[in-house]
Order: sequence, then structure tokens, then C-alpha cells
Amino acid sequence: MQQLYDTTAPKKPANLSVNSDLLQRTRSMNINLSATLEKALVAELAKAESERWAKDNQNAIQAYNDFIEEHGCFGDEFRDF
Repeated sequence: MQQLYDTTAPKKPANLSVNSDLLQRTRSMNINLSATLEKALVAELAKAESERWAKDNQNAIQAYNDFIEEHGCFGDEFRDF
């Protein structure tokens, strides 16, 4: 499976605006802001990539589903359940 992004790329500083109370509370709990942001961005990127893949392959998925509905799944005649 292809990686979502280059995990070996160098870190780059970024300016962000964050709710001041949220920032104060996370800092008081020693939550690593950079690591937390990276995890959240990876999750969002994975979700967006998945949605894009489904959209890009929408026609093939529908054609496959239509075929299965008309002809059944391969090997249906061999199933015991």
C-alpha cells in the first residue's frame, strides 16, 4: 500500500491559531502539540484520500455491484453456508 506522505521529510514550522483555553489546558497536561496535530492531519488526509478514491472509482464499483447482483459472487455454488 502506498504511503500517504513522506514520513522522512524534514519538519517545517507553521503558524497556527488555536483557542487560547484549549492551548492552555493541553499545555498544562503536557500534551505534545506537534505530535497531536500530525496525528490529526494524518487521519484527515487518510479520510480525504479514501473519499477521493471512492469517487474516482465510483463507476467501476457500481459496475461490479451490478455484475454481482445479476450473476452472484464467484464461487457461490461452492459455499456451504
